[in-house]
Amino acid sequence: MDLTILGVLALTVIVAASVLAPKVGVAAPLVLVGAGVLLALVPGVPRIEPEPELILAGVLPPLLYAASVNMPAMDFRRDLRSIGWLSIVVVVSSALAIGWVVETFVPGLGFAEGVALGAIVSPTDAVATSIVKRTGVAPRLVTVLEGESMINDASALVLLRSAVAATGVSVSVLDVSVDFVVAIAVAAVVGLVVGAASVAVRARLHDATVNTAISFAVPFIAYAPAEHLGASGLVAVVTTGLVTGYWGPSVLRAQDRLAEAVNWRTVAFLLEGGVFLLMGLELGPLLDDFRSEDGDFGRLAVLSALCLGILLAVRGLYVVALLWSLLKARQGAGRTVEPRLNRVRDYLASDESSALPAHRLRRIHQMVTRREADLRFYEEERLDRRAGAVLVWAGMRGSVTLAAAQTLPTGFEQRELLILVAFTVAVSSLVLQGGTLAWVVRRLEVESDRREIDRQQLAALSQMLADVAASRCAEVADDGLDGRALEPVVLDQVQDDSHPERTTRWAGEGDDGVAQRLRDYVELRRAVLADQRDALIDARSSGRFDSENLNRMLRRVDAGDMAMDRLD
Repeated sequence: MDLTILGVLALTVIVAASVLAPKVGVAAPLVLVGAGVLLALVPGVPRIEPEPELILAGVLPPLLYAASVNMPAMDFRRDLRSIGWLSIVVVVSSALAIGWVVETFVPGLGFAEGVALGAIVSPTDAVATSIVKRTGVAPRLVTVLEGESMINDASALVLLRSAVAATGVSVSVLDVSVDFVVAIAVAAVVGLVVGAASVAVRARLHDATVNTAISFAVPFIAYAPAEHLGASGLVAVVTTGLVTGYWGPSVLRAQDRLAEAVNWRTVAFLLEGGVFLLMGLELGPLLDDFRSEDGDFGRLAVLSALCLGILLAVRGLYVVALLWSLLKARQGAGRTVEPRLNRVRDYLASDESSALPAHRLRRIHQMVTRREADLRFYEEERLDRRAGAVLVWAGMRGSVTLAAAQTLPTGFEQRELLILVAFTVAVSSLVLQGGTLAWVVRRLEVESDRREIDRQQLAALSQMLADVAASRCAEVADDGLDGRALEPVVLDQVQDDSHPERTTRWAGEGDDGVAQRLRDYVELRRAVLADQRDALIDARSSGRFDSENLNRMLRRVDAGDMAMDRLD
């Protein structure tokens, strides 16, 4: 079959699955895996065996960048403990447990080979978490699962590299630990540098097409040098995305960010669908290879079941420990953090604080507000036992597991068995956990109805923006715009106009002053929009509002900014 026809057919299947899956009540990733299996049976469809590097270096960097650039930094910071626990501790513990079981029960495989298999099947998948988002769980659960899947890919691949090396030479636990920490630290530094540099460069460009094109290169620019330095390219990509997502609203134009968001959503949609479709297409060749090697399907089934059971058991134990630690942290905050905050509040209310510079006072006030918001968040958005059960069941495997398995070197002990075990665990996880996750969420009553909270927060944000507009307009009414007094009709229109796409007939017709009024309106309106954007960014730092509600209001401000371009 011609590759062009195959590509068009794959694109058609991805789009069709995304449209039809909600109507039949099945997650699109599962539909795509099944479609891939069926498509592989069509006469003329070639054997699909992509190079693992294509997935690891060509697909994962843009997928992780797309996820991390949209990850609110505030949410990531608040749940960093949970994310770190699940993405590093659980991965390492799961790999070690599988290593011990493989060494004990599978003839011909040692501890290092077992740890390599454990590292392959331990990370949850960034693509697989797309199933979770459709179940209606609380945003905090989605944040933890997305953050975990962004980081644990890197930790698992670093561990896999060390385990493979340990099969040939003697490597101490200390050596592996040092390599692991260095790989993560170096990658984080690379990601910070690339993220800051890319934002600085893009802020100086004023062409949305060029800006978006540069953004497509950013994840690979972060990935390549980190890998060259022996660090984790995926951690570098995630760090770059977080930096870009945090600073982007402050320095990038609305046009650039909106164009980039649309294009990246399209890229992520196609890559996600393509990965699941590819998993289905690869099943046939994998089975053929295993059969040609006289593989034992009984051993395959037992080992796959053991791995999946260990993954769920270890994850369950650590989630219980995580929930206990979060409970203790919340109780400890009431005993230690609240008294410290009270002392800071008393100091700010005293005459002593007046001696501090204004910028330092502002920073202290912001710190107090943020900490108060954090405490309120941890109290109101608790991760209880039911949420913990969802965290355990939502830890699905996906494309990373299969890609990582295929990086095992040729000649690795029982390589075909390990690759097929990885595939079986990934697909079984998607079918078993992904197919029942929505039912589990409904059964545990973990759905989150946030309509009233959203309504209240959006109303508060709208009032804040209206106050910002009124403040700027009052200032211009007193001092003028660039030293010029404005006609009252301009001031009234800017202040009252919350929908900038309205007609501009208010400015009059056939009057010599129409053009000047419109120019004044655009200039003042842009100044108000800039103030409103700054106010939203400050509100983001305070932590008083949900990230999604802040993003909604920011999109409205961006739409107003873009509307001004049509009036210039």
